Amino acid sequence: MSTEATDDLTDEERTLFGAYDTAADLAARCRQLTDMSAPSSAGALKDIVNTVMAAFWDQGFSQTEIRNAFAAAVADMNRYAAGQERR
Repeated sequence: MSTEATDDLTDEERTLFGAYDTAADLAARCRQLTDMSAPSSAGALKDIVNTVMAAFWDQGFSQTEIRNAFAAAVADMNRYAAGQERR
């Protein structure tokens, strides 16, 4: 990324916020696939989460780091979802 950005963000913040945007885009695409109700999209969420896990592995994260990240996210789900099953 260019260090001559016009905002007040650091390169680290731009990268972090970009990753958050990518995660939101991925979730939106998973929703689109699920809404299509096509046979090939039935297991899309599970398959894509598995692909995300494999991509973290391919980027050099350890099994422990990946497992802990997924476990922490699942453990935080109830707080985030306020006990609701679906938004």
